[in-house]
Amino acid sequence: MVIGASTADAAIILIDARHGILEQTIRHSYITALLGIPHVVIAVNKMDLVNFSEEVFNNIRNAFEPVARKVGLKQVAYFPISAKEGDNVVSRSVYTPWYTGPALLEFLENVPVRIYNSGEPGRFPVQWVVRPHKESFHDYRGYAGRMAGGRFRVGDTVTVLPSGTRSVISHIEEAGTQLQEAGDFRSVTLRLTDDVDISRGDMIVPATHPAQVANEVKLMVCWFNSKPLRQGGKYIIRHTTSETKGIIKEIHYKVDINTLALQHGQEELRMNDIVQVTLRTAAPLKYDPYRQNRHTGSLILIDEFTNETVGAGMIVANENL
Repeated sequence: MVIGASTADAAIILIDARHGILEQTIRHSYITALLGIPHVVIAVNKMDLVNFSEEVFNNIRNAFEPVARKVGLKQVAYFPISAKEGDNVVSRSVYTPWYTGPALLEFLENVPVRIYNSGEPGRFPVQWVVRPHKESFHDYRGYAGRMAGGRFRVGDTVTVLPSGTRSVISHIEEAGTQLQEAGDFRSVTLRLTDDVDISRGDMIVPATHPAQVANEVKLMVCWFNSKPLRQGGKYIIRHTTSETKGIIKEIHYKVDINTLALQHGQEELRMNDIVQVTLRTAAPLKYDPYRQNRHTGSLILIDEFTNETVGAGMIVANENL
């Protein structure tokens, strides 16, 4: 659910009308808020099994609203549906005359997708250094990757992280075509006016708005693995195009999914736990807090022996969730 929702603009959380809010409902709601998904749908399903009762629907809605406020969900829409016959899914149902909103599909077709702010700082994690060994590309050096936020234009002064070296963008290329600017998460090749030592995993950023660089970050982690997460545990860290090793320096707290209380003093965490930790890495991370940039603010933890992805982390810096 974490991986699938990490790029979503809307989330649908299903609630069985017979059972109401369960632990899973709160867990998915918390993760949805953690991932910053802007539009949330609460679909109260199986309304046919409660005789399309307005009272049942209202009771579930009233019970969920304090949960939404506590986890920080901003825009929540509620739908009484029955998936079996499609009631209020594709078209309005005759069995819910008391419901005056749109059908679920109509709502989803009109939800605005996220408009990425081209004014946010440019972020370009370098994926590959392009050095063709051909006479026609004599002394060519390009840096290929995918924009991870903002825009870059030819002539922009940039900084290469983590070295801090400055240069100017001389060319922006896309499949052999020269561009004057790049944004919207396009895959391009940047060329600089200076011969700069850049490797995969480095990040090109505006000189005026650099990303943060640190070997120690605070994370909210969703733990995937049956092997517990422990303080002092060592993992492979993959962040944008870089890979390094990291150690869990400190476990701050676990989120009690039933009450949303913060449980301190935890020594190990189990599968499906959501925790805040401090991670220390061997090589510095070039990042923004997750709430500012989904791409530079997220990472995954990999077991160094099995190569399994064991956790997903959202960098919160000094924020408190």
